[in-house]
Amino acid sequence: MFKREIKINLKSFILWTFILCSIFLVVFLIYPSLVKSDNMKMMDELMKVFPEDFLKSFNMDISSISTAFGWLQTEGLIFIYLVTGAFAAILGSNLILKEEDDKTIEYLNSLPTTRTKIAISKITAGLIYIIAMVLFIGLFNYIGLISSEDINDKIFFYLSLSPLLTSLVIFSLSMFIATFISKTKTMVGISLGIVFGSYILNILSTISESIEFLKYFSIFTLADTRNIIVNSSLNPAMLFISLSLTIMFLVLTLIKYNKKELV
Repeated sequence: MFKREIKINLKSFILWTFILCSIFLVVFLIYPSLVKSDNMKMMDELMKVFPEDFLKSFNMDISSISTAFGWLQTEGLIFIYLVTGAFAAILGSNLILKEEDDKTIEYLNSLPTTRTKIAISKITAGLIYIIAMVLFIGLFNYIGLISSEDINDKIFFYLSLSPLLTSLVIFSLSMFIATFISKTKTMVGISLGIVFGSYILNILSTISESIEFLKYFSIFTLADTRNIIVNSSLNPAMLFISLSLTIMFLVLTLIKYNKKELV
């Protein structure tokens, strides 16, 4: 069962990883020529024109985009969080509902196994793919960066791991919600809505102190990238909350999946 889930989702994993790596490959190829020109100096001057709250929402007040590593800490992280989050959301949705859409659920029920084992196989496959994507992208970016410039290895290491704090929660939450839904298309829409809606809430929370409370409703707050960049460390509280939420939603998924009427 586990091997089946790995095989079914392999193409999706390769496609999403390829798309993200392609984006960063272009950056690594272009940035060296940009840095040698006056464009980056002009860009840094232009950044001073924007409001401080706007720069803060993209970490541009603490990181300069005059280097590829600086870009990674600002706009680059946005791509990583959104792509890994979207992949985790769709993966979590498909793992639960694919058999119902493909009408192969009767075959699974006929196997000499329990629903719990089926669900654990799906969860394990999903976790492996999410972790593999984050690690592969981190390794790819590290090779691309060290070949052209000096970087802070500690900051890079924590930034590379930070997408796990968000994508694992998104994955487990999507799986849990999927146990209440019967259509994959509906669930994918809900899951992607959670990803992009959560990111928008995170951005809005940095714009004004009056709506700063919105960060408590955003999964992307768990990444706490500003703390990583400033203090070169992961926030233990965010790590604990992320792992707790992931475990909680996965346990709830197992409970609900066992009770779900599979048709």
